[in-house]
Amino acid sequence: MPSVTFETKCWEQDWEALLKTDRLEQMIARNQFAFADRVLIVNNVDHRDEVARHAQAAVDRGLLTTFHFAADYADEALRFFDIERESFGSGYVYSIAELIGIYLCRGDYLLHFSSDSILRWPVDWITPSVHALTQLPNVAVVNPMWHPDWPAKESCRESPGFYLGNGFSDQCYLVRTAEFRAPIYNHRHPNSERFPKYGGQLFEKRVDAWMLNTERYRLTFKHAWYDHANIRSSNPPANSAPPPPNA
Repeated sequence: MPSVTFETKCWEQDWEALLKTDRLEQMIARNQFAFADRVLIVNNVDHRDEVARHAQAAVDRGLLTTFHFAADYADEALRFFDIERESFGSGYVYSIAELIGIYLCRGDYLLHFSSDSILRWPVDWITPSVHALTQLPNVAVVNPMWHPDWPAKESCRESPGFYLGNGFSDQCYLVRTAEFRAPIYNHRHPNSERFPKYGGQLFEKRVDAWMLNTERYRLTFKHAWYDHANIRSSNPPANSAPPPPNA
């Protein structure tokens, strides 16, 4: 089985929710997959030493393999991907952690969850999704279901396990590391202008444009769902998983 890296990020308003509760443990465990690495990218925190202490404790107990501060790698990653910092506009803060996660990844595949996204219930969706990526070179990304209607409406084809369609989200993505660890982030496409204006030329908009320009597609795995809800350290979400649907 190819190696898969789990990666997520945190910032000032949610690092405690990840590192002081079992939130991060649940984010990893619910995938029911043996990840080669489990990585945290720390971005924009007020007290670096305090966050580092808690992140190192997660490494020491085996929850994380390693953690990185985005500020330490930002310039290096931007040079590698041939991106001008100013080109993001307001999208820089929404993009740099994802780019650094890809830049530093050494696994064959990278699974990213944003800190405020989590599988609804435990399921190994990684194994069939990696298999699909090995078989379908025109598919760039796989993610679980996130809405009962949108994946079906946006799909151009489906199989018993997946919907095939366009689109990309930075909430959750499983990708081939080598394909994304390349200078692919300066594409533009008219259909990518649907992304929110406040985000500027953010990471997910750039990936969406690249996929459209190069005729690459997204697979959505039908039998896993993730929830996306804003979290704050002062009010971390409940971590207990609801039961899976009867099926």
